[in-house]
Amino acid sequence: MTINKDKGILYICPTPLGNLEDITFRVLNTLKQVDYIACEDTRVTQKLLNHYNISTKLFSCHKFNEKQKSNKIIELLNQGNNIALVSDAGTPLISDPGAELLKQAYQNNIKVVPLPGACALITALSATYLENPLFIFIGFLPKSNTEKENILNKYKDINTVFYESPNRLVKSLEDIKNFIGNCKVTVTRELTKIYEEFNTGEVQELIDYYTNKPPKGEITVIIHAINNNGSINISDTQIVEDINALQKQGFSTKEISKILSTLKSLSKKEIYNITLSLKKD
Repeated sequence: MTINKDKGILYICPTPLGNLEDITFRVLNTLKQVDYIACEDTRVTQKLLNHYNISTKLFSCHKFNEKQKSNKIIELLNQGNNIALVSDAGTPLISDPGAELLKQAYQNNIKVVPLPGACALITALSATYLENPLFIFIGFLPKSNTEKENILNKYKDINTVFYESPNRLVKSLEDIKNFIGNCKVTVTRELTKIYEEFNTGEVQELIDYYTNKPPKGEITVIIHAINNNGSINISDTQIVEDINALQKQGFSTKEISKILSTLKSLSKKEIYNITLSLKKD
C-alpha cells in the first residue's frame, strides 16, 4: 500500500482500564496533538481528557453509528487531519468498535499508527498461571447455545479467553460446565480498579460463588485448557466403574450423565456418549 503523505494519520490509542495513571506519555502527547479524537462515549473520554488538561475536540464513533461516522472520519483524514481512535477503556478494536473505520482507512491509503497500552485481555493473562502459555481470544461468547457449544468444544484443549458482562457471567459459567465439564476457570473483574479481583477454581465453585455474590464491573474469563488442569481422560477405568455402578442402581443414561458431570471434569455430553458406547459393548 502506498501512503499519501498529504493525508492525515489515524492513531489507535489505548486508554486506562480504570486507573487513570495507566496511560503512556506517548498516548497523552498524541491525544494533545491530533486534530480530533473519535471515541465510543464522549462523556467517558472527556473525564480522561479533563484529568490531563487536554482540550482536543471529541466526537462519538460507537457500534450504532460506526459506518456513518467512519465515512466522516475518512473525509477528515483525507483533508489532512490527524485523528486518534479510542474506546471507553483498553485498546480499541479488541472487541470494541473500529473495524469499519480501519477497513476504510486502508482502502483510502491512510497511514494507521497503533500505540501500545492497556488491554484487559493481556492484563488478565499476565497474572493468571497457566500450565501452557498458548491461548485463544474469542471476544464475547456467541448467543445461541449451538454456536456456544461448538466454540467451547473446539478450543477446549487451548486456554480460552473471553469478555463477559456481569449479568451473563453465571449463565456462561453454567454453559462451560454443561458443554465441556467442571474444568478450571479464572474470572478477573474490575482490573486496575479498587475492587480488582482474580478468582480461580473449578467452574462449579465459581457458579456457586457468583450466584451468592452477583458480580459488578468489567469481566474477563479464562478457561484453562482441559488437558492442562487434571481433567480425566475418557478412557479412565474409574469412569467406567462409576457408570456401571450407577446402571446397576437403575439410573438412566441421562441421569448418569448429570450425576457424573458434577464430579468429573467431563461434560454431560461426553459422559452420555461413553455410557452409550458401553451399552453397545
